[in-house]
Amino acid sequence: MKIVLPGGTGQVGGLLRRALAERGDEVVVLSRRPEELEDGVRHVRWDGRTLGPWAAELDGADAVVNLAGRTVSCRYTDTNLRQMMSSRVDSTRVVGEAIGRAARPPAVWLQMSTATIYADARSRPGEPAHDEATGVIGGEEPDVPLYWEYSVRIARRWEDAQAAADVPGTRRVALRTAMVMSADRGGVFDYLSWMARLGLGGPVAGGRQHVSWIHGEDFVRAVELLLERDDLDGPVNLAAPEPLPQREFMRSLRRAWGGRPGLPATRLMAELGAVVLRTDTELLLKSRRVVPGRLLDAGFEFAHPRWDAAAADLVAQARRR
Repeated sequence: MKIVLPGGTGQVGGLLRRALAERGDEVVVLSRRPEELEDGVRHVRWDGRTLGPWAAELDGADAVVNLAGRTVSCRYTDTNLRQMMSSRVDSTRVVGEAIGRAARPPAVWLQMSTATIYADARSRPGEPAHDEATGVIGGEEPDVPLYWEYSVRIARRWEDAQAAADVPGTRRVALRTAMVMSADRGGVFDYLSWMARLGLGGPVAGGRQHVSWIHGEDFVRAVELLLERDDLDGPVNLAAPEPLPQREFMRSLRRAWGGRPGLPATRLMAELGAVVLRTDTELLLKSRRVVPGRLLDAGFEFAHPRWDAAAADLVAQARRR
């Protein structure tokens, strides 16, 4: 297949482009700052907002997987939130325009989205985890910070931009993705492991908030399934089937790193730490309890369904780096 990856230079893009190139696909990465990548990967410049010569890459391609969007690992200032919104919505809109103008449009468009689109699970005590059929979209929960609501608004407009595209000949899938765990440097697993190794990976604000996650290998395999299954469209949750409370999640990670101690942190301590690390507490405090209903219904078998084993596998990979 010829597969175009807008925004394919980030952590998740690295996992996917390497896997697709290794299986023999022709991979084209669209990037604002193109650089030489792995063998079998070609890079093309785009600005993520306007049509240009890059659009010719989609004409005759088999698939496009749009991963573009500003990182969420930052302080949630007004400026950064606006950049998160515009980078996601603009890139999605212009990919739709390019597909719509193509003489031979891609058969499938997989569009990155986020499991953050669902309501904070603490606002729904006793209710089931969010799947695609019954999950509650967030934005109106009581007692949540305003910028958390803005994160949901970003996610909704991100998906709306794909849905609004005039691409009748292209199947569309929104990838509602949980935190993707890989042993690569700079990713969320690397950050959490750093905390665990320093003894800072204890429960945060009680640790009852749920963590939804997916092993990088399963993320890639799920994308491959969605590329091939022409009976699947619309939102699909990319998350392991067993989300767990943050205190248990970090306990397993500390155990994988050799049983390190884990100092607990109050909400205020988490806020202060986030300022120092130039990130935001939503990543630690929002309760994401999401399950992969449609993947399981499609017969997808997770290679890493449980966090204990997944954490041990990722730590082993990290040690070999």
